[in-house]
Amino acid sequence: MNQPASPIRVAVVQFDPQVGIANREENQRRCLELALKAANGGANLIVLPELASTGYFFTNRQDAFNHAEPVPGGPTLQTWEDFAREHRIYLVAGLAERDGMRLFNTGVLVGPDGFIGKYRKAHLWNLEKLWFTPGDLGFPVFDTPIGRIGLLICWDIWFPEVPRILSQQGADIICSLNNWVWTPPPLFDDAGKCMASYLTMTAAHVNNVFIAAASRIGEERGARYLGCSLIAGTNGWPIGAVASADQQEILFADIDVTSSRSAPIWNDLNDLHRDRRADLYDQMLGYTQHSCLPR
Repeated sequence: MNQPASPIRVAVVQFDPQVGIANREENQRRCLELALKAANGGANLIVLPELASTGYFFTNRQDAFNHAEPVPGGPTLQTWEDFAREHRIYLVAGLAERDGMRLFNTGVLVGPDGFIGKYRKAHLWNLEKLWFTPGDLGFPVFDTPIGRIGLLICWDIWFPEVPRILSQQGADIICSLNNWVWTPPPLFDDAGKCMASYLTMTAAHVNNVFIAAASRIGEERGARYLGCSLIAGTNGWPIGAVASADQQEILFADIDVTSSRSAPIWNDLNDLHRDRRADLYDQMLGYTQHSCLPR
C-alpha cells in the first residue's frame, strides 16, 4: 500500500467575529480557542476566516484604520505566530493590514518557525473599496515543509484567474479566507449549498488542487453572512460535509497534499494540464512561462 507523500490534517474554522475596537480582544480569544480545538483534533494546517481578528463591516475608513496593524510586527500576528510555534502547526488567517497610510485586507500564513508570508486581497467587494487598497503582491505561493500553500480571499473566487494562477505556480492547497455575504435570493439550493460553495468546488476540480475555504456566520451591523465553509478535494467534491449557514463549526480533512501534483488524466486522450491552449490565452491572462512551476 502506498504511503502518503505529504499527509496533513487540515481544519477550517467557521465562527462569528464582530467588528468594533471593543470586540478585538474577544475576537482574538475565540480565534485561539477554536484554533486550539482544531490543533487538539490533530490539524496541522488551520484556516480561519477573512478579517477574523477585526470583523468585517467597518463604518468608514477611519474605523478601518483604527482596526488595522502592520504585517509583520503587529500584536495580532505576533499572537498567531506564538500559537503556531507552541503547537507546531501552520495557521492561515485574515486581518486588516496598515502599511503607512494604506490599508489592505490581508491573509497571513504562519508556522512553527514564525511568519511565512502574506497575501493582499486583489478583488475588493462593495464598501471595501472605500477603505482598502487593492492588493499589490500578486498571487504568491509559499513553500513549506507540508507543501506549497496559496491564499485567496472571498470575492477572489469569483475570478477564475486567481485559483488558476495559484495552481499554475504549483500550489498544492489553496486556503480561501471568506466573509461570504447574503446576496439577493436564491441563496441556497435544495442541498443547502450556496454559489460560493460551488465556485470553490469548481475551482478545485478544474485546477486539480485542494481548496480549504473558511467562512464566517452571524450578523454584523445589519449584514448577514453565509457560512457554508468546506474543504474541496482535487476532484472538486467536498471532503466530508459542507458547513451550515448559521452554526459555529470546525471541519477536518485528512489529505495527501502533494497528490495535487499528479496529472489528472481523464481518459486515453485527455490530460487537464497538457490540454491547456497556452498558445491562445496565456498572454491574454498575463501568465509567463517562467512563473509557472511544473506540476
